Amino acid sequence: MNEVVHRFLTRVALPCAAVLAFACSRPVDEPPLAGARLGGPFTLVDQNGHTVRDTDFSGRYRLVYFGFSFCPDVCPTDLQVIGQGMRLFEKRAPDRASRVQPIFITVDPRRDTPAVLKSYVAAFYPRLIGLTGTQAQIDAVRKEFAIYAAERPTEGGGYTMDHSRQATLFGPHGEPIAILSQDQGPQALADDLDRWVR
Repeated sequence: MNEVVHRFLTRVALPCAAVLAFACSRPVDEPPLAGARLGGPFTLVDQNGHTVRDTDFSGRYRLVYFGFSFCPDVCPTDLQVIGQGMRLFEKRAPDRASRVQPIFITVDPRRDTPAVLKSYVAAFYPRLIGLTGTQAQIDAVRKEFAIYAAERPTEGGGYTMDHSRQATLFGPHGEPIAILSQDQGPQALADDLDRWVR
């Protein structure tokens, strides 16, 4: 082999090829829910009685949580964490935080009217939007977002709701990104937002 060619291969070409191979073999920091069939179009009513569509949030990240206002423990705990986590993220990255829209969707539209949701969501975070609708509309949204919910009778003839418990982050085009760590506290949720909101 020509000496010049040999020196080029050993000193330049092969080391560069090795670096390139290493870079290509490294895992890409891809969102956990990338490519998942989760979420979809909806038309609901917000806490002010206005019609809201999924397209109204185009260009913004959506932090979506399903629950109900009569929930005695889990929902208020999670929503408090979401509100505190959003505040922490706002302090860290105000521009990126302004692109995140927190959304609470009820699984109990019979009791969660716009008026009920108005006072409920205001207790947790000023930009939190509460959404309700007809039972058929809520059932359709739950199906799109893969949310389980079922009535469970309580003593005295009332009922509570069993339901999925997760805060899910969707991207500016409605694409699913990640299930957030609201069960690990505000700082963990803020860290998740810092990681995925670009």
